[in-house]
Amino acid sequence: MAARFQLDFNGSAVARELRAAAARGLVLAAEHVLTQSQAVVPLDEGYLQSTGTASVDEGTLTAAVSYDGPYAVRQHEELDYRHAPGRQAKYLEGPLNASRAEVAAIVAAQLRRAMR
Repeated sequence: MAARFQLDFNGSAVARELRAAAARGLVLAAEHVLTQSQAVVPLDEGYLQSTGTASVDEGTLTAAVSYDGPYAVRQHEELDYRHAPGRQAKYLEGPLNASRAEVAAIVAAQLRRAMR
């Protein structure tokens, strides 16, 4: 005799939960990249470092890490500038590229948690 069962699947609720989990993962991942970049952002009496922010657009599931000093872009792009030891140009690009695996793992962990 075959067992009978009924499965109710609420796909829209699942999609909402997974989207919210992805947004939480992006927030945590962006904060991780910000923390990594804070360790190498050029020092200028702390001003540039203090402008670092991490944000997420939950509508598009897009994360951003940025610095808002008037010379932030120039400091990031100018490879010939001399920086204090351990500080560097490409202070966003470098940490992001180095953290790709961690960023993916952070988002994946939030998605797995939502699927429990």
